[in-house]
Amino acid sequence: METHSIGECIMNVLVVGGAGYVGGAVTDILQAEGYSLRVYDSLLYEGSYRKPVDFCFGDLRDEKRLLPHLKWADAVVWLAAIVGDPACALNPELAGIVNGKSLGILTESFKGRIVFTSTCSVYGAQDSVIDETAPLKPLSLYAISKLNAEKTLQDHNSIIFRLGTLYGISDTYSRIRLDLVVNTLTVRAYANNKVIVFGGDQHRPLLHVRDAARAIVDSLKASDVGVFNLHSENMRIIELAERLRRHFPDLIVERTDLRFQDNRTYRVSSDKARKRLGFKPKLTVDDGIEEFKLLLEQGRIRNLADRRYVNAEYLAVTLNSQPHSIDAEMPSRV
Repeated sequence: METHSIGECIMNVLVVGGAGYVGGAVTDILQAEGYSLRVYDSLLYEGSYRKPVDFCFGDLRDEKRLLPHLKWADAVVWLAAIVGDPACALNPELAGIVNGKSLGILTESFKGRIVFTSTCSVYGAQDSVIDETAPLKPLSLYAISKLNAEKTLQDHNSIIFRLGTLYGISDTYSRIRLDLVVNTLTVRAYANNKVIVFGGDQHRPLLHVRDAARAIVDSLKASDVGVFNLHSENMRIIELAERLRRHFPDLIVERTDLRFQDNRTYRVSSDKARKRLGFKPKLTVDDGIEEFKLLLEQGRIRNLADRRYVNAEYLAVTLNSQPHSIDAEMPSRV
């Protein structure tokens, strides 16, 4: 096992939101490669955290609790966020604080390497294949909050990844997400033998969660700073539905012209990350579909209707049942 060090010392990496969907794969790689690792998380979706790594239960807005861990760290991977347009719309004020303003604690107290995950949804609706210099046209509070975070980090030793729409299985411990388009359509294909596509011409840049995690870990020791797109395949939603037929041959794909509330459509280039960071995604949409299909066929997800797997549905209940205070240990990530 290779270890990663600064001089004679192993690099200490703090993963804020490390118990989440992306964090599961990130911590697996960090652990396997010999980093000194610590997770800071509020376990919003989890009843416990059993992965054998150093762990602190905490709210990212709690400066007093977070600060000692920032002092310990050589690098910080900041995955903390309320993720997704519907989830952020439930409580705009809280989303703005968690996704954007909370970065102030980090930038004021920490001068080491920062890796931050943003989103390609900051591009909104655009027709051409776009790189990091394209106009920013956020259509949702989620995208706006991520742009605010990017601005906070722009003058620091930070690398910002605008992630495509993620899919697939992260690790053994982290929560499965059923509100991501590849995962969602795979579940519907399996459960109903039918998927309904609203419109279908919307483009999405897709990326397997484990390829995102690989890029995040690889960037810890890179010297590059700034914004990088990350994706593996640009695909229209109708093309994704047709791709599912490779795995479910009898699948019925029904297309409707009814307008869907999500008007985003964008295709991105990740050439900058490929050339400067050596980014080489290894997993495909077909890989993601197959690994999810196997879980479903073996009955490893007991209740596909469990709100815990869908950010907005779970938060709609959780945010209404808890006061919005640090004492209530509100989310460090979703």
